[in-house]
Amino acid sequence: MAYVHLITLLFFALVLARIDLSACQMVKGKVSCVDCTHNNNLSDINVSLKCEGVKKLAMTTTKDDGSFKVNLPSDHTKTSMNCFATLLGGPIQLYVSKQNQVSQIIKGKEKKDYTISTPLSFMISCPKNTNCKASTAFGSSKTVDFPLPPEWGLAPTSYYIPFFPIIGIP
Repeated sequence: MAYVHLITLLFFALVLARIDLSACQMVKGKVSCVDCTHNNNLSDINVSLKCEGVKKLAMTTTKDDGSFKVNLPSDHTKTSMNCFATLLGGPIQLYVSKQNQVSQIIKGKEKKDYTISTPLSFMISCPKNTNCKASTAFGSSKTVDFPLPPEWGLAPTSYYIPFFPIIGIP
């Protein structure tokens, strides 16, 4: 008798495991590299999704083959379908043209699936006829630290020297 109850419980658990209770709409897409080698790793490239009238922003990173899946950002009060996917960046410097950086989200083949309308593509080398010289000269991050006697018990001066008081403003 106990076996019948156990088998019935396992059967219902398997049936419920197959039901997808999510009402979210899934966006599936893929980024591509124009000048990469065939076996290049396209993982960890950031893609964001923004819908018009929705305050939330969905963000995801790509897998090894450049594909991504993310739930479409939605608001309970508004159901706008004017959504865009934007290629943000990755672990290395990416060169992207404006027309390949943003893609509109369109309805996919399945009921709750959406996809990108134009490909999101990038290059890892600087395109010809452009000026890609990035500024590598940073200002000094060295702080001013005046020596104080340790018996005074004060914090290092770099914590409070950059403070410039404004005096004389009514």
